[in-house]
Amino acid sequence: MAAPNPAPAGPCKVVLAASIAKLLSQEVQAGLAALDRKPHLHGFLANKDPAARMYAEWTGKTCRENGFDFTIREVEREDLEDELRNANSDDAVDGVIVYYPVFDSKRDRTLQWTVSMYKDVEGLSPQLISNMYQNIRFLDPPNNLQKSILPCTPLACIKILEHLRVYNTFLDYGKRLFGRRITVINRSEVVGRPLAALLANDGAEVYSVDVTGVQHFSRGSGLKKQKHDVTDMEGWGLEQCLPISDVVISGVPGDSYKVPTHLIREGAVCINFSSEKVRGDSIEPVNLNMHTDNHYRTSLLMSRSAHRSTCLLSAR
Repeated sequence: MAAPNPAPAGPCKVVLAASIAKLLSQEVQAGLAALDRKPHLHGFLANKDPAARMYAEWTGKTCRENGFDFTIREVEREDLEDELRNANSDDAVDGVIVYYPVFDSKRDRTLQWTVSMYKDVEGLSPQLISNMYQNIRFLDPPNNLQKSILPCTPLACIKILEHLRVYNTFLDYGKRLFGRRITVINRSEVVGRPLAALLANDGAEVYSVDVTGVQHFSRGSGLKKQKHDVTDMEGWGLEQCLPISDVVISGVPGDSYKVPTHLIREGAVCINFSSEKVRGDSIEPVNLNMHTDNHYRTSLLMSRSAHRSTCLLSAR
């Protein structure tokens, strides 16, 4: 007797990142209408990597489409630190982005620390990174008008989840993922770990998965803690995480890895932030729009430092 055919997959709706990016662009453009001039983003390219140049060109295209000025500044890598310090004090520069790797060593971290947090479009300055992990959301307490800038790719994932109504807007700000379980397959210092921290700080129970195992990010029962704690989950793997997760976010580099979809629960939201199409399309269009969103906010931060006056667009 022949083996029965496998059951057909359940209904699945694909939401393209480009459609979400378009809506985010409209938000940013509405805020730009209140400014007295176009914000000017400067991208610093100090390597010969064709991928970095292509990304810089994509950034420029997205900036111009959204009403920003953008300049690529090609510099020798040994001169880059001085160029960044000059940009920090140049009133004509509203935002800065550096295309890494530059030295592909610990010297790149020094460059990240050199960029003023008030012009750091990528959200990589030490104070901004510390704020993110400590769940400090504003740069100017107790006024709370200047939001701390977040790294672009984690922020893009959050924007997608907001668009898909995974965030419960009936709950208080900072607790709107309460009751959600989320698996993040990637724990890099660039994307995966910051994303897990942000989601946990917003109230979710997060399972962070990489080749070394699973870690649980959580603010505890009833969200009593100000920021998340991290616990190693001995003996856990995707077999334990995926069936109980409302959201699955994958960012494994390379095209050989595939998420074991048979473990994903029905009705789960799935997001891919890898450059490879592991499952569905990439979030890159939203990620590029987060550069313009963050750049808009750096322009506002500069204006509140007595350069210009305008209004604030919320990014989280």
